[in-house]
Amino acid sequence: MYGDKAARARKSLLLLLMDYELCFPQLNTSCRKEKRPHTETVFIYIVLFSVALLTAMLNLLVITSIFHFKKLHTPTNFLILSLAVSDFFVGFLMSFQILLTNGCWLLGDIICALYSVLGFIVTSASVGTMVLISADRYIAICDPLHYSTKVTVRGVIHCTCLCWACSILYNILIMKDNFKQPGKYKSCSGQCVTVINYIAGIIDLFLTFIGPVTVIIVLYLRIFVVAVSHARAMKAQITVATLQRSKVVHVKKSEIKAARTLGVVVVVFLTCLCPYYCSSLVGKNVLFGITSVPIETWLFYFNSCLNPVIYVFCYPWFLKSIKLIATFKILQHDSGETNIL
Repeated sequence: MYGDKAARARKSLLLLLMDYELCFPQLNTSCRKEKRPHTETVFIYIVLFSVALLTAMLNLLVITSIFHFKKLHTPTNFLILSLAVSDFFVGFLMSFQILLTNGCWLLGDIICALYSVLGFIVTSASVGTMVLISADRYIAICDPLHYSTKVTVRGVIHCTCLCWACSILYNILIMKDNFKQPGKYKSCSGQCVTVINYIAGIIDLFLTFIGPVTVIIVLYLRIFVVAVSHARAMKAQITVATLQRSKVVHVKKSEIKAARTLGVVVVVFLTCLCPYYCSSLVGKNVLFGITSVPIETWLFYFNSCLNPVIYVFCYPWFLKSIKLIATFKILQHDSGETNIL
């Protein structure tokens, strides 16, 4: 009787073990691997890898265009350049995130810590750049006469460099414990886990989400009010008294168009960012997808692929630069002087 029970117990245990695989079969402390049909696994890898590759390539085109063509060396475009750099790194990070689709991290604890801190740096830099873009459009629309003196290429470069430097320093500081003892917080071999203490998490939530989003919304509401009043004035065909005033109106029309385009970028960014931080507010991931990575994380990553697509539809110069890059005409002498505006 006892032998039969033991045999049945061993058989049940064997069947249970067959229902999953281990990340590291040779280790007793190994994590379990996600088990899916082969076709589903292949489909997931193809889709995610394609999105990662497309994100990196499109943003590299934006970076190359703004760097190469001198006509694009404007304050607003350098802010777009900063955003494209952060989006390019997101595409790079996505290739590592794909490794987690089966529930296993195979690259070690140190690489896990570096991967996590780079993700935090890119996120902070993206949010900071969005604030700078909103401030740039605010000055262009609400104070157009002083825009050229208040916003310069040199000033924008300094601001973006400061934004990235602060992001790097700040995120290394709040994640220093994860570098002291890499893998300290994982529960099994094959996990990639990083932990931020409660106080640092609250500070990070305000500095990288609540504060910046509030500033962005306030600035764009002000821009919207000014743009609407300007549109009404144009509809009413209000005549201007001087040539200088007419030039101001002309500048406003072009700046409003740029504000509308970048407004779309900001709205899409906030739409993709909010679910990620809202799940943090409730203390857990509430949306789960077909992979072991939460949907809100992939939504945030996917935003980096959408930005260059928005530029394609809203910026004619981007399409022209893509054609010149694709045909290798940028390798010609003085191609950087080409007027693609």
